[in-house]
Amino acid sequence: MSDAVPFTPKAAPGLKKIPPYWYPYTTMAKLRWLGRELLEVVSTEFRDRSMEYYRYALQSGVTTINGKIAKPDTIINNGDRIENIVHRHEPPVTSTPVKVLFHDVERRFIVVDKPGSIPVHASGRYFRNTLVGILENDFGYEKVYTVNRLDRLTSGLMIIPLHVDRARELTSEFMAGTVRKEYVARCRGEFPVEETICEEPLLTVDRQMGLNIVHPDGKPAKTIFNRLFYDPTTDSTVVRCRPLTGRSHQIRVHLQFLGHPIANDPVYSEAKIWGDNLGKGGIDTTPSADRSAPSPPPHMKSETEVLGSPESLSKAPTTPGERTPAVSPAKLLPRETGQDIGMGSPVPLSSEAVTIITRLRNMKDEDEDWSRWRDVVFRAKGALTPHGLELKPPPPSNQRKRGGHAKFVDEALNQKMDLAIPIISSMEPLGNSAAIVQSDNLYCPECYLPLHPDPKPERLYIFLHALKYTTSLGSFHTDMPEWAAEGWTWDRT
Repeated sequence: MSDAVPFTPKAAPGLKKIPPYWYPYTTMAKLRWLGRELLEVVSTEFRDRSMEYYRYALQSGVTTINGKIAKPDTIINNGDRIENIVHRHEPPVTSTPVKVLFHDVERRFIVVDKPGSIPVHASGRYFRNTLVGILENDFGYEKVYTVNRLDRLTSGLMIIPLHVDRARELTSEFMAGTVRKEYVARCRGEFPVEETICEEPLLTVDRQMGLNIVHPDGKPAKTIFNRLFYDPTTDSTVVRCRPLTGRSHQIRVHLQFLGHPIANDPVYSEAKIWGDNLGKGGIDTTPSADRSAPSPPPHMKSETEVLGSPESLSKAPTTPGERTPAVSPAKLLPRETGQDIGMGSPVPLSSEAVTIITRLRNMKDEDEDWSRWRDVVFRAKGALTPHGLELKPPPPSNQRKRGGHAKFVDEALNQKMDLAIPIISSMEPLGNSAAIVQSDNLYCPECYLPLHPDPKPERLYIFLHALKYTTSLGSFHTDMPEWAAEGWTWDRT
């Protein structure tokens, strides 16, 4: 290890990022998981990483059930306490600061302006870089209660109670539909001059991808749109949006249905997912049983030897430190056959919906570049070893908490998240401490995750901003975002 060169990831201008770190997450078995194999549950419930990564991680012994090392084929039972140790690579967020616009000490609430790219709550790969985390850790608020949420990519106003009683009151207002909300968006094309009302019902058809569509069996939704101005230079229109209901992605999906999706929306304005029509007028919703295995783009297909060997199928780690190679699957799981598409949908999916979900998943996998991960981990052949953490036996069943986040065993490590990450430029199989530099592409020395160049800050948000909320607490608003100004242009490349 004398060849190791210290490397500290630095954020590009306009971005905020933190070094990766090991973190144990604890949860109790959910009802829909019971009787299913661990790998099948993990790979269908979560899509942060590749199918091969989940299999590799389970073989490395970083997941325990009731304090015992779990195997990929371990069956989940009622009352099981699952602890999964993950190496978190939180994506960068904008360096634009969160603004506290107003703090009512007596009535115990604050009003904030959230930048786009920052999620409200910890979810997926985000844990520390969240609005809740920033308000509590950076601003020093003891406890904040988010009664409504903005999408991660959406910027704008949020009213946040600082006491549970205020949270209950405001929650009741949102649920009763008495809160008046006003957004501003920049959408594709020339939006009609006259006021436009969209009342198409909305349905979440893929929970992992967070995909919503117009569907007759969806929840009622209503949005009123008013054109502010059309910009022929960019062929885009800035519109005022007044959602009278609070469905997930409501404004984004209604604008898409009208044929004017948000101009830079990476999901609902993407031809690779929806085709040239971009989902205008909705999609076919006729149920279909057709499913096919996801097929990655040609350049994603790797001819590299598959991970592990048949002989290693019978081997499994019995202690946290024991190394065992990743193995080839003895059978194809739902995620590998495409049968998991629709498992989380409340209604049978149409063939077109299945195609759209498959394209969205493939695009995400392509962005993550999992074929490159497969190549490097095959060369490294080392087990995942969480440094600074040790597995502790679970407490007695009558003292167990129902889920939640476990704490670092090594508190010193928790306080040194800014330590340099060793990177070495070789292709030697140096186990869990190796990282590979190949044509300027770096790999994480801990979990072999491909490390990508930082995204451009302007690609971390969409042209959708919560401009004004009116509640019993008063009427509050933010300034107009810069992209909503006449004459403003952006780089589409």
